[in-house]
Amino acid sequence: MSRILPGLLLLFLLSGPAMAVPHWGAAKSSPAGTPPAALRPGEWVWGGDAKDMGPMAVVVSLTEQRAYVYRNGLLIGVSSISSGKPGYATPTGVFTILQKDKDHRSNVYNNAPMPYQQRLTWEGVALHAGGLPGYPESHGCIHLPTEFARLLFESSHLGMVVVIAKDRASPSDLVHPLVTSPIDPATGALAVMPPLGPGTQYRWEPEKSPQGPLSMVLSTIDRRLVVLRNGIEIGRAQVEFRDGAPPAGTHAYQVASTDPGGLPTWRRIGIPGHEREAGEILPADQVKRVSLPPQFTAQVLPLLQPGVVLLLTDLHLLAESTGPSLQLINADPPDL
Repeated sequence: MSRILPGLLLLFLLSGPAMAVPHWGAAKSSPAGTPPAALRPGEWVWGGDAKDMGPMAVVVSLTEQRAYVYRNGLLIGVSSISSGKPGYATPTGVFTILQKDKDHRSNVYNNAPMPYQQRLTWEGVALHAGGLPGYPESHGCIHLPTEFARLLFESSHLGMVVVIAKDRASPSDLVHPLVTSPIDPATGALAVMPPLGPGTQYRWEPEKSPQGPLSMVLSTIDRRLVVLRNGIEIGRAQVEFRDGAPPAGTHAYQVASTDPGGLPTWRRIGIPGHEREAGEILPADQVKRVSLPPQFTAQVLPLLQPGVVLLLTDLHLLAESTGPSLQLINADPPDL
């Protein structure tokens, strides 16, 4: 026994460094209000997730070197990436997750660790944790910060759609994504939603997605509320604010309950940078500050069941607007 133990110890000491898995990127999320363009190499934002909130999809912009994660059509995460270097270009197109392996190691590149691997092609292209120098440096895979890769791995599922886009090969909405998903989460096809026409206060098209979880996002700068069901936009409306300027910053809310008349009570969600807000009930006077077209309110109100998420942002939501790319989970309630 005494002869065996030193041998095992020597094997452990020799194999330990070789088997060690590096940790890439920031260990914690940046604040949820951080614009994607402000993320440095290795930085990321994750606003929280729940699988029962609706379908998930990912859009990877090779041009921006960022990945955008959407749940039920709303942006819940964004990260810096590193894609394929010259000679090993990452392909563009619509892909699905074919295989997941938490502790994967390369069969080609000297057993290199590829933690939280999510395979996109059988030829070797995948999402996984890896080096993030601030420019394309991989052999075709999409490198993510380790903790972001873990969160995505735990939230995603086999068959999830991943769209990879770049300038001159893809529509601008995919190359520069905003806070609502630019794709159909079931197919990866571009979801083109025209703006409201002149003099039009709202649009309501529930038949585009008859069933599924509901989510909403409100942009205070664009004065727009967008309603999504099962990841598909079913309505949008103009918004006005009573009694002063609209609220600023990034916040998330969820319907906690509804009264006998169907009016919702909103509870704050604690997101990165606003963890202390978790569980706070939004005062009724703040809810009443937000004004929507009455006809639109009448359509949306019956759909506001406990669990519905509402996001608010003071950055742009409309694709035709100028300004920095939008950020993450946030919300404030309309006049509902």
